[in-house]
Amino acid sequence: MKKQILMALVISTFTVACTKSTTKTEQVENTDGTVTTTTTTVTETSPHGVDSAKVNEAKEKVDAKLDQAGDKIDNAAQKAKDKIDATADKTKQDLNKAGNDIKTEANKVGKDIKTGAQEAGKDAKEAARKGAAKVEDAAKKLKEDLSK
Repeated sequence: MKKQILMALVISTFTVACTKSTTKTEQVENTDGTVTTTTTTVTETSPHGVDSAKVNEAKEKVDAKLDQAGDKIDNAAQKAKDKIDATADKTKQDLNKAGNDIKTEANKVGKDIKTGAQEAGKDAKEAARKGAAKVEDAAKKLKEDLSK
């Protein structure tokens, strides 16, 4: 699109530069005393003033410069895309690592809770066993005391 716009600009510049306009105004006095004014504009395109070889050379130079500019834009866009892709990949890896770290820590916490619950259960069983033994001892003692 840019090439077409620039080419149109170059061509119109050469066309305007090679065009010559002449305006003539004539006033004629009629026999009845009125004046008639006639304006004539003559536009000439001077073919002998335009060197087609120079025009073609200029066109080729413009085309070459446009191609270079297009290549530079394409290269810059590719570099930007590559940087964005690299950043996206790095971010994805970082997020995956963070997710795995969270999962690992959550598993550790879950195991710690399970171990703590098992220990608490064991402690509760031991306390209940000791309590039951004391109750049995007290019941035996009470039975002995009552049988005396």
